[in-house]
Amino acid sequence: MTASSIAVNVRGTLKTAISSVAINPYDAVPEAPQVPFAAIVPNTLYLEPNLIGTSTRVKINLIITVGVAMYSNNAALDNIEQLVMSILAVIPQGYTVGSVSNPIPMTLASGSDILACEIDISTQYTQTN
Repeated sequence: MTASSIAVNVRGTLKTAISSVAINPYDAVPEAPQVPFAAIVPNTLYLEPNLIGTSTRVKINLIITVGVAMYSNNAALDNIEQLVMSILAVIPQGYTVGSVSNPIPMTLASGSDILACEIDISTQYTQTN
């Protein structure tokens, strides 16, 4: 049996689901994301172990950072709201959505201005060897 991994079985599964809403999905921190984008990254309290018998089981806490172009305040806000709602609609079964942060303007390392927010999400994961 092939060993499972968080990269493939958790972040990869989520990335695949999110890619169906026609955005640029990333399952790690991108160096220069193309908008609109959703980046799946670890949250604080990333892994919460639940050791049950001989299985290693953890609750994985993630953030989906969502970003859209900042052409105008009204358009950017509408775009990020629509994108968040589209992402929430395709999150796979077994994931729990916490909250969505308020959108804030950000400047990327590339100098691009975006409007971004964060979706808190978690799931249970059992390591298989």
